[in-house]
Amino acid sequence: MRSLPWLHPERVAKLLQALEQRILIIDGAMGTMIQRHRLEEGDYRGERFAGGFDSQHAHGPGCEHDLKGNNDLLLLTRPEVIAGIHTAYLEAGADLLETNTFNATAVSQADYHLEHLVYELNKAGAQVARQCCDAIEATTPDKPRFVIGVLGPTSRTASISPNVNDPGFRNTSFDELRGTYREAIEGLIDGGADTLMVETIFDTLNAKAALFAIEEVFEARGGRLPVMISGTITDASGRTLSGQTAEAFYASVAHGQPLSIGFNCALGATDMRPHVETLAQIATGYVSAHPNAGLPNAFGEYDETPEEMATTLKEFAQSGLLNLVGGCCGTSPEHIRAIAAAVAGLPPRALPSRQEQAA
Repeated sequence: MRSLPWLHPERVAKLLQALEQRILIIDGAMGTMIQRHRLEEGDYRGERFAGGFDSQHAHGPGCEHDLKGNNDLLLLTRPEVIAGIHTAYLEAGADLLETNTFNATAVSQADYHLEHLVYELNKAGAQVARQCCDAIEATTPDKPRFVIGVLGPTSRTASISPNVNDPGFRNTSFDELRGTYREAIEGLIDGGADTLMVETIFDTLNAKAALFAIEEVFEARGGRLPVMISGTITDASGRTLSGQTAEAFYASVAHGQPLSIGFNCALGATDMRPHVETLAQIATGYVSAHPNAGLPNAFGEYDETPEEMATTLKEFAQSGLLNLVGGCCGTSPEHIRAIAAAVAGLPPRALPSRQEQAA
């Protein structure tokens, strides 16, 4: 891997300085916050997509599609909704905003016949988050805020067959994923992201396609952004969906030289703890955790209160496990405010010394 300069060295210097000084706060869930707005089909369509398709793009018969639920599309039709959620998290104490681009890949947008929007959605996602960060940072210049360009896992897996009767079948490929990730990365960088995060990784081969695409884009641009990696342990087995333990997952993605590595989603903080502890013991970079607000109940809702979640994550910090912390599914600005207060003043996890790394 050729050593490349930072694309935005001043921003990276501020981020690294902040990481040395304290535990940084990542924002919380986007989907549940959007649900609070009770948006209807018309909100998702706006004017440009009023017919159920993109009026600015060539479409044939049958391209009409319901768009409600395509939360990434709100970046183009209701950007003020996304900006309001971002700002609420910043006001609650978040240092880093994740872009609303979790499903802004061709694989995921194909469900709505909007694959052609990948670059535009990712650029808009980074721009909206950038504007929110810059507005808050202008009022507190001593506390910089950062945009995490999110690369979600897509709705397909390159490692596992979706057909139990045909174990060799795959509904995507490394090269297909690499291509759509590259489009997304270009948009995130052009929109002003400070870092890139490959997140909610359930299939490490998908993540490797994203990391490969990241390096391709960096090489073409002659510069790089810090890369963050966050996997997800899917159940009590302590493994990702593609079968890896925390140690194996780390070994598989460490070549990406991540600024941070961690876990998010799937589990609540209590169940996530042993896996974060494992990463804290072996990772040479920073460690992150942004768990769900507990496990979903019978109605698919999350019951863990801000106070309960903050108490659990405070123990993580007191045990020296964390450099970055936030929330995933079911969390809100109230959760982030409580977490930020709970870890305030606690020292961040110390990076291993060169002697420890060599050992």
